[in-house]
Amino acid sequence: MACPIAQPNGPSGATTACLSLTPRSRTGSRPGGKKAARRLPTDYLDWALSDFSGFIAADELYDGPFCILSIVDNRTFKRLLYQVLDRDPTHTDIVALFRRFQRALETRGLTLKGITTDGSPLYPEPIATVFGAIPHQVCQFHILREITKAVLSAVAQERKRLAASAPKLPRGRPPATKAAQQAVRRKKRIDRKLGALFEHRYLFVQRRLSRSERRTLQRITRGLPQLRVLRELMEEVYGLFDRRCRTATAVAKLTALRARLRRFRWLRTVLKKLLSPGLEKALVFLDERLLGTTSNAVERSNRRYRKMQKTVYRVRTLRAIEGRLALDLLRDRQTQARAGTTEILHKARAA
Repeated sequence: MACPIAQPNGPSGATTACLSLTPRSRTGSRPGGKKAARRLPTDYLDWALSDFSGFIAADELYDGPFCILSIVDNRTFKRLLYQVLDRDPTHTDIVALFRRFQRALETRGLTLKGITTDGSPLYPEPIATVFGAIPHQVCQFHILREITKAVLSAVAQERKRLAASAPKLPRGRPPATKAAQQAVRRKKRIDRKLGALFEHRYLFVQRRLSRSERRTLQRITRGLPQLRVLRELMEEVYGLFDRRCRTATAVAKLTALRARLRRFRWLRTVLKKLLSPGLEKALVFLDERLLGTTSNAVERSNRRYRKMQKTVYRVRTLRAIEGRLALDLLRDRQTQARAGTTEILHKARAA
C-alpha cells in the first residue's frame, strides 16, 4: 500500500490512521475574518492608497441594530476604511473614524482635498473638527431626489383637487336635460385631463424637454398655471447645478429663487428643501472641478453589502459583519491581479 495503516487497536480492529493522501477536509472551517481584519491597516491600505485621488465620500449604512460607517475614494471607487457599530452613530463615532483615516494619510504622506456626504447632519461638525476648512460637498443626487419627490407630490395633489371638482353623476343613463349633458361633458374633460397629467407627470421633473414634450406640457397644463410655475421652478433648480457657473453665481441664483418662494405660501411648503440653510454646500463642486458631485462611490459599496446580506444569512452579528467586510475588501485587492492572470491566459490560448 502507498500509505500503510497503523496496528489495530484492541479486538475491534479500529483504524487509527487514514489511507487517503489528500489533506484533511476543511468542511465547516471558519472563513478567516479575523486574519483578514488584521491585514487591513497595513497591506490593504497600502494598496488602496497607492493611487489616492485626494477626494473621498463618507456614508452610513443601517442593518437592523447595526450601523456601518464607510469611507471610499470618490474617484477610484476603492473602499478605504469602515467601522461597524451596534447602535446609531454619534458625532464622537464619526470623529474617531475620521481621525483613524487622517493618521493613515499622514503615515503615507498624503493629504485630503475634499469630502462628499449625503447631507446628513452627522458630518459637518466632525469634518470641521478633524479636517478643518476643507471643501465639503453635499450629494447633488440626494438634493434633486427630494425636490423632484416634492414636485411630483404637488402634481398628485393637484390631480386630487381636480378630481374632487368633477361633477357627481348618478348611476345609469344620464337624463336628457341640458344641465345633465353639460355635466357629462365636463366630467369627461376632467377625466381626460387627469389621465394626461398622470401619464406625462415625468415632464414636470425631467431635466431637458424636446419641442414635442414642451408642446405636450403646454397642452396638459392648460388652465392650470400653478403647474406651469412648478416646471419653471424645476428648470431654475437644474440651472443651479450648471457646470458653466461658479459657486458665487449659483448662490446668487439660489437667493433669488428663495425670495420668490417666500412670496408664495404653497410653493414654500412644496419646495421647503430649497430653504434649508445647508443647501449652499451642494454647490461647492462648481469651484472645485475635481470634487465629486455625488456620493455614488460609497453608495455602490453599500449596495454591494446589501447584495451580500441577501445570500450570506449568518452575517448577523457585529463580529461576523466585520470579518465579512474584511474578506470582501481583500478580495477587491486581488481583483486586479486576477484580471491580469485571466488576460494572460486568454492570450496564451489564442496563440
